[in-house]
Amino acid sequence: MGLKICLPIFLFLISALNVLADETNVITSVKIGTADAANHIDQTLIVTGQVAEVAIRPKVVFLNLDQPYPNSPFTLIILPAYTNQFGDLNALQGEHVEATGRIKIYHGTPGIVLLSSNQLNVINSTNPPLGK
Repeated sequence: MGLKICLPIFLFLISALNVLADETNVITSVKIGTADAANHIDQTLIVTGQVAEVAIRPKVVFLNLDQPYPNSPFTLIILPAYTNQFGDLNALQGEHVEATGRIKIYHGTPGIVLLSSNQLNVINSTNPPLGK
């Protein structure tokens, strides 16, 4: 291929990669409560609430916010491959948290899948920081 053909293709690929990087590195400061999360499906936001229940299962961990299952308005989901990043998950019981991520519907309930401990912040905790 000639330079006249390769250069536009190269520039297109570079701009496409930049767009993808921008979508995956979205930093948001918009905070909503758990009751409002259902109005923001497929948006990346910060959801705040109190951990009402920590449900540790063999294949998944559920952090139900504001009310225990099945009445929880919002759930944080942690898959087994990522649980080691979060330290003692049971210590989150009763803590007020902020979770950042894309809001999806999981089994009829809005939630965020946590892939990194930096997606979850404990607000005014007396417990050690996550992952420590």
